[in-house]
Amino acid sequence: MARLKKVLIVGGGTAGWLAACYLAKTVNARDPNGVQVHLVESPDIGLLGVGEATFPSIRGTLSAIGLDERRFLVGATATYKQGIHYRHWVRPPGTPGADHFFHPFNAPSQRPGGPELLPYWLLGAAPEGMSFADAVSMQTTLVDHSKGPKRFKDPDYQGPMNHAFHFDAACFARVLAEHGQEALGVKRHIATVERAELDENGAIARIVTKELGDLTADLYVDCTGLKGMLIGNVMQSTFRSRADVLFADRAVAIQVPYERPDAPIPSYTISTAQEAGWIWDIGLQKRRGAGYVYSSRHTDTARAEAVFRRYLGPAADDLKAFHIKFETGYRPEHWRKNCVAVGLAGGFVEPLESTGIALIELATYLLTHLLPSDTDAMEQAARHFNEMMIARYDRIIDFIKMHYCLSQRRDSQFWIDNTDPSSIPQTLQDKLAQWKTRPPHRLDFVSDLEMFLVSSWQYVLYGMEFKTDLSAMRSMYPRMDEAKQEFRNIQLAASQALHDLPDHRALVEQMCREYRQRVGLEGAVA
Repeated sequence: MARLKKVLIVGGGTAGWLAACYLAKTVNARDPNGVQVHLVESPDIGLLGVGEATFPSIRGTLSAIGLDERRFLVGATATYKQGIHYRHWVRPPGTPGADHFFHPFNAPSQRPGGPELLPYWLLGAAPEGMSFADAVSMQTTLVDHSKGPKRFKDPDYQGPMNHAFHFDAACFARVLAEHGQEALGVKRHIATVERAELDENGAIARIVTKELGDLTADLYVDCTGLKGMLIGNVMQSTFRSRADVLFADRAVAIQVPYERPDAPIPSYTISTAQEAGWIWDIGLQKRRGAGYVYSSRHTDTARAEAVFRRYLGPAADDLKAFHIKFETGYRPEHWRKNCVAVGLAGGFVEPLESTGIALIELATYLLTHLLPSDTDAMEQAARHFNEMMIARYDRIIDFIKMHYCLSQRRDSQFWIDNTDPSSIPQTLQDKLAQWKTRPPHRLDFVSDLEMFLVSSWQYVLYGMEFKTDLSAMRSMYPRMDEAKQEFRNIQLAASQALHDLPDHRALVEQMCREYRQRVGLEGAVA
């Protein structure tokens, strides 16, 4: 039995440094007698900071690794995110009916002992015409008034409104790198990986670098992005495409400065549906990060960039566009022998609903939990890891597909093809069939395998105007008057919360100012 003594993460960026920090914190890498965490990254590979959105789980991750919230905000040029604002997903612009809906991060209000509100919303107890999200959560009201999710004096990563963050991915990686080395004991190597060599059992024996020669470890974590240098090229773990379900395989991105320095910053991601995909629009501290995710089967590169620039308007006329290729899918074997993939090396799901970093977090949590104390237990840990990751990817893909297949848009072949039953997984078809006569319930989901809780499914399902007919079950819901009062109470609470929470930009700027003042007094560099 050989004790696991050293983990080597190959590749930096968000995946590499987030995994390094979380692993190092958990195994106490600063203890010379414990598991050592090393990271090697090339000096030549740049990162594109197009603007990255996250899921609320990121708060727990950053808190767990001990990264000061104000330092994070300053270093990553971060802002707060309270949900996703969808535009033109239900029907195309210019057609009658609502053209937007909001997916808040707050769960639907549920008073102890009170009625569950979704069935009563379906039965018409909420004010006429009020969306489900508006009826059961005050968060829509707050973001519409540019409010932040927390107060100035709330503890790090805490606040009355559930939230995540937006940030510049390149800046975020640098903050994690500093924190990992200064506080957590991660040992960084700057070198270009040329190849990996295998031992007689087919496991990785060593990484060969141009500048430093051989680097060895007991476990190698592949964070080399879409190319999957170790898990794909060396370990020959195959990639399972899900392009038959999710068609988007390209993106074009541009960094757009604000028209004025005091422009309001939306505390949500804006997702605007287009003829062959959708555009993300994220507000950072000094600029917007925006991009058009599209299907190359339904448009070409030139047309996509033209559509994207039309959306951005004159502000983007002289700005450079970055083009990105990807394929939705995953490796059924994320972990093979002594190599495990985290992030894009293991799989990719288009960034709708901020899946990218959330999947990095999920893989890192699982790896840390399963990290074997000795190398003989590697095979069992790998099987468990792979089973869990496959289940999570499949559930996420179902959730993302639901956004597309429920659309009423028929203005382009992209949207028509997305409603073809052959492109809709049977697992999703089964859920939608059941929800025609009853709403989604937590018992429809296996919590340990889900990234998206039942409330997210509910917000998107009814934001997309899905119809659930409860008429045959109406007698099960006798608390109509109570529910009506609850809906009124939520609206009243939202009005009061407007006075308690600060403006989003003011919140971010004050938090950053406090950090700079603090490190200035301590003689540190901000």
